[in-house]
Amino acid sequence: MSVNGLCAGRSCRLLALSLICLAFFSACSKKEQAKKPKLPVPVLAASASRKDIPVQLRAIGNVEAFSTVSIKSLVPGEVTGVFFKEGQDVKKGALLFTIDPHPIEADLRRAEGVLAKDTVEATNAEVDAGRYSDLFKKGMVSRQQLDQSVTAAASLKETIRADRAAIESIKVQLGYTKIYSPIAGKTGNLNVTRGNIVKANETPYLVVINQIQPVYVTFSAPEMFLSEIQALMSKGKLKVAARISGDTGAPPEGYLSFIDNAVDITTGNVKLKATFENKSDKKLWPGQFVDVVLTLSTKLGATVVPAQAVQNGQKGQYVFVVKPDKTVENRPVVLGLTKDNDAVIEKGINPGETVVTDGQVRLVPGTKVDIKTSL
Repeated sequence: MSVNGLCAGRSCRLLALSLICLAFFSACSKKEQAKKPKLPVPVLAASASRKDIPVQLRAIGNVEAFSTVSIKSLVPGEVTGVFFKEGQDVKKGALLFTIDPHPIEADLRRAEGVLAKDTVEATNAEVDAGRYSDLFKKGMVSRQQLDQSVTAAASLKETIRADRAAIESIKVQLGYTKIYSPIAGKTGNLNVTRGNIVKANETPYLVVINQIQPVYVTFSAPEMFLSEIQALMSKGKLKVAARISGDTGAPPEGYLSFIDNAVDITTGNVKLKATFENKSDKKLWPGQFVDVVLTLSTKLGATVVPAQAVQNGQKGQYVFVVKPDKTVENRPVVLGLTKDNDAVIEKGINPGETVVTDGQVRLVPGTKVDIKTSL
């Protein structure tokens, strides 16, 4: 046998021996790994508890002024005074504007002069009617002349009544030269200043006043809640909260005060209004959009878990329940309403049971867990 053949044979034997050793050590490593126990999966958990949960209806609402008055001048003339500033709060009966009264005062004096003249003529006509009556009895005047004198006296009496009515009308017009606020509220944009000439009933308005104490919040509810709302409203006031976007303070609270008399056939919703006193800091502003929460009732002693514990699977909603041996069980649940971070469990969980709230992605039924305070 040649030297090359001998070397080739030895190389083959060494290669085979190496492969056998490698296979042996690999099998031993796998056995060691199989014997090594799996580490518990770290998770966050919480206990199911009992709570009184308010049953609430949520919607987007719009703030409306309790009342709105658009101020116009009822007489033409020059604006001689403006007695408030834009955006100012005014009381009911506060003086807002004055219109130049001189033209109307002149009309009043003219009308009073006409009344005085007609009064004198009426007095003379009555005297003449009495004289013609005496002469008619003596046969010195005809019946026609007597009738004419009586008619003239009666006509002048009616003229006096018309004159007095004209004077009253002018006095009313004169009263319109001072414009007072008919409500307590906040003034808006001022459209005229002193020196402007205005016409009677002219637009744009001189100013618009909104009453914002109290205010309305208008929102809609699905038709399915109408009967329940009506029944509850007949027993007492239903609380309504209005949360303003970006406001971290306590939301203003009011009460439901109006249910519309028809359901909107295009949307299937019914219009509702809540009244808010809005006294503390006037947070609610006409035209503002707010998140409305209408509290219908309170579910007493409900079983609740953190909302993040509830998972969605192919067969529905479930939670991972931690058993006494620290392994988890996949438990189907029937979910009720959710409020803030609390989910009401109608069926499937008992108060006191521990549920996984974070770390579910690594879990399967039977997995051992290590409950942590943070992940």
